[in-house]
Formats: sequence, structure tokens, C-alpha cells
Amino acid sequence: MSAPWMDVARLERAIANSKPVRSIGTVTRTVGLLVESRGPAVGVGEFCEILTRAGTQIRTQVIGFRDGQVLSMPLEEVAGLQLGDTIVARAGESRVAVSDGLIGRVLDGFGRPMDGGPPVEPEAWYDIYAAPPGPLERESITDPLVTGIRALDGFLTCGRGQRVGIFGGSGVGKSTLLGSLIRHHNADVAVLALVGERNREVRDFIEHEIGPEGMKKTVLVVATSDRPSPLRVRACFLALAVAEYFRDKGKDVLLIADSVTRLAMAQREIGLAAGEPPSQKGYTPSVFQMLPRVFERAGRFKHGSITAFFTVLVEGDDMNEPIADAVRGILDGHIVLSRALGQKGHYPAIDVLQSVSRLASRVAKGEQKDAANRLRETLALLQSSEDLIRIGAYIGGSNAQLDSAIARQKEIQDFLRQKPEEHTPIGETLQRMRRLVTGE
Repeated sequence: MSAPWMDVARLERAIANSKPVRSIGTVTRTVGLLVESRGPAVGVGEFCEILTRAGTQIRTQVIGFRDGQVLSMPLEEVAGLQLGDTIVARAGESRVAVSDGLIGRVLDGFGRPMDGGPPVEPEAWYDIYAAPPGPLERESITDPLVTGIRALDGFLTCGRGQRVGIFGGSGVGKSTLLGSLIRHHNADVAVLALVGERNREVRDFIEHEIGPEGMKKTVLVVATSDRPSPLRVRACFLALAVAEYFRDKGKDVLLIADSVTRLAMAQREIGLAAGEPPSQKGYTPSVFQMLPRVFERAGRFKHGSITAFFTVLVEGDDMNEPIADAVRGILDGHIVLSRALGQKGHYPAIDVLQSVSRLASRVAKGEQKDAANRLRETLALLQSSEDLIRIGAYIGGSNAQLDSAIARQKEIQDFLRQKPEEHTPIGETLQRMRRLVTGE
């Protein structure tokens, strides 16, 4: 006779390997992006699978209900879908398989490798749509994250666990800046979500911006612009779950999401299809409800941290458009990329005077803070006097402070300019700032 504990262990294995009864429904209608069905018994946000008569499976996500019908949006192509096809609830689709084997891999919005490599052996399963940690579960942010980019490390020092937005219009160097961050950061691992990117740009980004060395410590999650909107949203949340896995292992994680604007557009498509009323510039209320759920999952915790950079594609360089304004109000800082600087060949095109790191005063040392403030004053003086200097109306010697600023202008600009492949250690950055202030 077997011991009782052996029977319990056998029962536990049987339960783990069992296939629960699936709730089943029938497709009754398709309208635009929506699939309506009678059943199955599911909740909003859960996943289903349509079994077509052609023998294909189409995964969908439930977005709401109407007149007793289940409303879901396909995550895949709907070719072959017919009236009366069976739709079944899919338990477990809101989880992702995670392990250290994800490092160096490229995943799709379902968490499947899309780089031609072998399947990833899971060490654990993480909930994609997990709730953000509570406010008292977070630790104070005191240690800096070194990026190797002088303008950031010197003027806009970021702490481990900070959330920062990168704001800029099209063509101002966001992708190049992200590539530099991934190659030069001093975190343990990076997780990059490319949401709504063009197909062509994904491989270019991997080969030219990240490079082989960068990929050795990076997990890439991709859902391009041609993928259904629920899959684009899912890709962002999947990247968050992967980052949380490495955080729970005690690692410092760099999370980059490009871009929040395209994420918001995907959620807007879902909201409009579900019948939500459009509000600011057509964005639905669920968009602004979703943003904090994404941003608040980053931070510093007892074991590990997630430092997050979220890019925002501002329309027409309007920093006050709805998404940019909402993001700026939630995050711990914002980096503004200036088109005017980019047109002058000044890269990275970071406008130091418009950019803010709300935790720089906490994580930067006293001498560094003093040097950064004095250099900001110099840049502000040069900016306010730019028109006078350009037209030759300023007479040298009439303002000693401005004379000193003009004399140091080229050195300061050289400090803020940096080639994408150039990495500057933090010690060298601080030393150069000290020299700019003292004039040595």
C-alpha cells in the first residue's frame, strides 16, 4: 500500500496535466473588426479560439458584450471564418512562458520565438495582465542607471526603477537613441517592445541599432503595424511580464517600449470597436485607463528593479497633444528630442532645457548637481540671447556672464553631441562637466 503523501503527489500531477472543460459558443456575426458569438462563458480580457470548418484556428480576445452576445477581436487573420463556427474559451492564454533562455531571442505577441531558433523551455509562467505592485511594495530610488550617454548621465540622471518618457516627432533620432541605450546601459538585462513598428524597420533596428553585442543581453518582443490591434497591445503587456520575471530573479532590468503612441492607437481601435465614446482627438477612455496600468508595473522593489523608457511620437511636434500630456503627467521624467537640433546635425537631439528627470536631484551627487545647474544656466542664457548674437547686435564686453557663455558654447555643444557608437564612462562624463564649469 502506497504512502498517503505519494497519493497526494500523484493527484497533484494529474490535476496539473488535466485539460479543464472548455466553454463553447457559436459565431453569429462579424462586423468590421468584431466577431460576435453566442457564448462561450468568458470575461472581458480573456481569450477564445475559433475552430473554423476549414480546419484552422483563430485566436480572439474578448472586449465586451452586447445584447447577450460576446464581442471579441481576432488576434490573427480571419480567412476561412464562417457563420456558425465553434468558438471555445482558452484558459492560460493570458500567461507567457519565461526563462533565462529568452535572452537574445525575438518573440512575437504570443510569446513565440520568431527568429527561427528553437522553442524556449519554460522555467515559469507569468501573468501578462498582472496588476501593478502597490505603493508600499516599492523601494526608494537612490542608485543611478548609467546609460553611457553624456547628456543623460550628466544633466538628466536616471535612477534604477525610474520611468522616463522620450518625446519627439518623426525623424529626430528616437531609434538611434534607443539603440545607444540598449548597447551601453549597465543594467543586467534589457527587454524591448516594438509596438506598431513598420516591418522593414524591425530587422534594420536589430542589425544596425542593437547589434550582436546588444542582443546578447536583450529580449525583443515585436508586434508590427500589420498585426491586429489586440495583438499589438498584448505585445506590450507581454514585455512587461518578461521584465517582471527577470526582476523577480533580483536583476536590474531596462525596459523600453516603442512606442506608447502606437500602443494608444491600438487600444483606441479596440475601444471604438467595442462602442466606447471617443473623447480627446478620438481617443477612448480605456486608452487613458490603460496607460497607468502599463507605467506602474515598472519601479524599484525589494528584489530587483525595472527602469523603463517609453517613447512618445508627438504629432506635429505638439508636446501638448492628449497622449503626450497624459504620459508626461504620470512618468518620473521626460526627454525631449528637438527637431531644430536635429536639423543642425546635433545628435542626440536632446533639448536639455526642456527635458526633466524628477529624480536627478536624488540620485546625482552634490558636485554633479551643482555643475549641471550651472551649465543649464549657461545654456538658458545663450538661448535667450541667440537672436541678438545672430544679427550681430550684441557687443562683446557689455555682459561678462554672456561673454563667458559664448566662449564656452562650442565646448558645451561638443559635450552634448555624441556619436551613436560612442560610450562615455560616468567618471569621464563628470570630469568633463567639472572642466566646463571651472574653465580648466
